[in-house]
Amino acid sequence: MSKLLVVKAHPLTKEESRSVRALNTFLESYQVENPADEVTILDVYADFVPEIDEELLSGWGALRTGTDFTALNESQQTKIARFNDLTEQFLNSDKVVIANALWNLNVPTRLKAWIDTINVAGKTFKYTEEGPKPLTNGKKALHIQSNGGFYEGTDFASQYVKGILNFIGVDQVDQLFIEGIDHYPEKAEELLGTALDKAAELGKTF
Repeated sequence: MSKLLVVKAHPLTKEESRSVRALNTFLESYQVENPADEVTILDVYADFVPEIDEELLSGWGALRTGTDFTALNESQQTKIARFNDLTEQFLNSDKVVIANALWNLNVPTRLKAWIDTINVAGKTFKYTEEGPKPLTNGKKALHIQSNGGFYEGTDFASQYVKGILNFIGVDQVDQLFIEGIDHYPEKAEELLGTALDKAAELGKTF
């Protein structure tokens, strides 16, 4: 049995979002092929994902100087504990699926906040004399992203997601793009259908 972590990084539903629809198509196929797997869905727009802010930074700084965790204020404790939980959730997963739309050539800010929780020195990578070294081994990931135009993986967002995952040691990163519908609305049904077929196939083999 494998543990699959699904990161839904879009605030809309499958009826409103192409990336969420592709994610759902993938999951339906995946769960048929892997009925015993444990699937956890993290919705970064519904679940609490702390952003790195003054409270987190000052709290981390205090802990490094020997301050007891219980001496931090309640908000700092909540944010740090949740940040750590999300890091551990990722580490305890065998597979990860991330689904988002390309917004202004970048990932949604809520997804960036989650990515910060998995790019953690001492947990998912370490600094050495030869440079940073990954600590994350044996995982694989799938990145689903809807793009209004055609980028074929050259956009900043998909390169960022893949780059971070590779940096921390996730070598196998599959990518599924739903592309071109905004440029060619007359081909919307064809383009979406092709992407959904690919999502279903990935669900059988991921």
